[in-house]
Amino acid sequence: MADYTPNWRDRLLSWMFIALPHHVISRIVFRLTRIKGPLVKPMIRWFIKTYRVDMTQALVEDIDQYPTFNEFFVRALKPNARPLSTQAHGLCSPVDGTVSQCGDIMNDHLFQAKGRFYSVQDLLGGDKNLAKMFTGGRFATIYLAPYNYHRIHMPIDGRLKRMIHVPGRLFSVAPWLVNNVSRLFARNERLVCLFSTPSGPMAMILVGAINVAAIETVWSGLVTPPKAKKVSEFDYTHTVKDYAKGAEMGRFNMGSTVILLTTEKVNWSEGLKPGQILQMGQAIGKFH
Repeated sequence: MADYTPNWRDRLLSWMFIALPHHVISRIVFRLTRIKGPLVKPMIRWFIKTYRVDMTQALVEDIDQYPTFNEFFVRALKPNARPLSTQAHGLCSPVDGTVSQCGDIMNDHLFQAKGRFYSVQDLLGGDKNLAKMFTGGRFATIYLAPYNYHRIHMPIDGRLKRMIHVPGRLFSVAPWLVNNVSRLFARNERLVCLFSTPSGPMAMILVGAINVAAIETVWSGLVTPPKAKKVSEFDYTHTVKDYAKGAEMGRFNMGSTVILLTTEKVNWSEGLKPGQILQMGQAIGKFH
């Protein structure tokens, strides 16, 4: 993605994609992926073959045990399939995916792609004070392709403080569209999860996308759908919701993106750069 050069074909496809009824398509996918019947197994077999899914890592390897495509898609992995980094003060990858971008939060802005930035305030649902909290911090954007493991885990020990659901579009988050649509992550539907951690406040933003017909968290269950029209906030400051590093905190249906924001400087692991493939639990950085 770092060396991407815009071309007329991707621009044309981007304009066409903007016109699609994103939510209608995604709600249809939501229902189709939860249908039980004889077509489920052929669909799963096609997906495994097309995307070369390694079922030996799945907790349940037998596809006959998945009554719907969605249950296969959000399948759990075997306990030792993703070793968890035990580095002191370390930050680990919350997902299997590919690094889209990582770096400093500069003047309330994050780098999206060549020539494109978007504001932290917009990303967080318009909360100016919350955005100021992350001034001088760092960010990492990790893209999940359809073939990736789609459960999301804690990158560090944390206590949940707030959750903000921000309605929006459902653009694909595939690299070719991210490079061509301005402010894509701040325009898509997203779920902002705010934690206190031993290394300061941290935000995990779960970005929806077309066909990502559901975002779930372990504390609230299904958050989307239905389609909302205004920002919704949930306060957890008066409840104790602690999640250990590596604990599951949510899941996606189909591919999407997770954006990490920290208030403290993180020394990124050597080699962490756009295009790097990550596994959940892998060390990606260390706090001072």
